[in-house]
Amino acid sequence: MAAGVQEKPPVKTQDRVIVIDDDEIMLLSCSEILARAGFEVETFVSGEEGIRKIQEAPAALLFVDLKMPRIDGMEVIRRVRQIDPSMVIVVITGYATIATAVEAMKAGAYDFLPKPFTIDEFSVILNRGFERWRLFRESERLRLEKEDAQRRFVTFVSHQLKTPVVAVKQYLDVMLYTSRDELPERAQEWLQRSQLRLGEMLAIIQDWLDLSKIEHGQLVKGDASADLREVAQGAVQGQAVAAEKAGVAVEIEGPPELPAVRGDSCSLNMLLANLVGNAVKYNRPGGKVTLRLSARDDAVVAEIEDTGIGIPAASLGQLFQEFHRVKSPLTANVPGTGLGLAICKKIVSELGGTISVSSREGVGTTFTLRLPVHAVTDSSQPCRQASEPE
Repeated sequence: MAAGVQEKPPVKTQDRVIVIDDDEIMLLSCSEILARAGFEVETFVSGEEGIRKIQEAPAALLFVDLKMPRIDGMEVIRRVRQIDPSMVIVVITGYATIATAVEAMKAGAYDFLPKPFTIDEFSVILNRGFERWRLFRESERLRLEKEDAQRRFVTFVSHQLKTPVVAVKQYLDVMLYTSRDELPERAQEWLQRSQLRLGEMLAIIQDWLDLSKIEHGQLVKGDASADLREVAQGAVQGQAVAAEKAGVAVEIEGPPELPAVRGDSCSLNMLLANLVGNAVKYNRPGGKVTLRLSARDDAVVAEIEDTGIGIPAASLGQLFQEFHRVKSPLTANVPGTGLGLAICKKIVSELGGTISVSSREGVGTTFTLRLPVHAVTDSSQPCRQASEPE
């Protein structure tokens, strides 16, 4: 706690306590107790004055009376929570009931101190509240450190790992192209296998980077909007080669015009490309993928339905977990990173939408997206094609 000195340095947040009460005697009593404990105390007889001070300078703790004219304690709590979520709020009142205590806690108060109270009772609440504030600030510091470490790690992966892998793959491409006739058949086979594994590694790295960017708000633009039908057409075109090779037909159904949805075209393309790509990969020759669009209430719904191998019921609850892949004889040779559906889930969540799945083994799978409508159409810049789907 703060100790008094001759030349007082600027007051730190952890040394400041604010008391709001229209009872002058109560303000004086609280001020004396807090001053003896080493805190910088500021008292106010109205909620408006106290809120203005909190906007100017944060404090660790706030003691506030519930029954006050004009702005009561409940309103003060709600406004302070918007200004500073870390401030610990203690309600002091002579009208203490279970109902008022519960209401105050719901509004954002940490503790409840009924009047009249003793110095010891006040001190217990004070120490507990201060410890709560300290722990909150410490957890925030650790969270920021973790986010900074993750950002630095993403940068490391992006520059220090991805670049040499790309270079090695390019060297192998050149070697196979220029020396194919000179290389023994066995050597060509091993080079092609190496290329395949390097491609899988690059897909994992890219998906990992995309996942990290989404988690740090660097990829999905929730304040943008886009035409989902236009995005769907781009996603289907991007999977055209793979679909033709697999003998799978892909088509889009739905009205020609739909409300604009929340989100930028790049992240939405990544979302649909992953789902359409999966529907192609896990289909069967002669199968079909239908991307069905419709407007429902305040959302646009996209259903990606396939006639593929289906998903076992036991695996449905784990589909959106990172690195989870359905293991079966039918999927053993299907390439994928196990991150595509986790990326889809995070994109949809960032946009305030929902994603669900239904499936029957041997019949097919349907993923259903519900994306909120946005009022303005976005003219986004072209973005990179999504990496290999899940």
